[in-house]
Amino acid sequence: MSYTLFVNLPVKDLSRSKDFFTALGLTHFGASEDMASVVISEQTQVMLLTEPTFAGYSRTEVADPTKTTQTILVLGLENPQQVDELVDKAIAAGAEPVGEPVNDGYRYQRGFADLDGHHWAALCLATPAG
Repeated sequence: MSYTLFVNLPVKDLSRSKDFFTALGLTHFGASEDMASVVISEQTQVMLLTEPTFAGYSRTEVADPTKTTQTILVLGLENPQQVDELVDKAIAAGAEPVGEPVNDGYRYQRGFADLDGHHWAALCLATPAG
């Protein structure tokens, strides 16, 4: 059985967040005044919800992603060039770099924090020899 994954993220300014993800080359699937869906792949979407709407679904207080990390959202890419292109687009659109690039022969990874402080990483895994 296969599932579709919807990741919900609280955002302060929905319009600004939509513009940010559009600048990364991602498309939107549906939107309302308090939420929008960003298509990552056929099986994965990130739902951007205004903080009050997100709080309505949450059973606990909405965390401030600029002060705590609850999750790191990792986008798997095909090669290091795509990793650099995506992270460079994110930074150009207002994201902040997170950490140092990792290039250990098994993976190439760079991180960034989006406009609301959510931690993202772009990752390319090396193909195992053999």
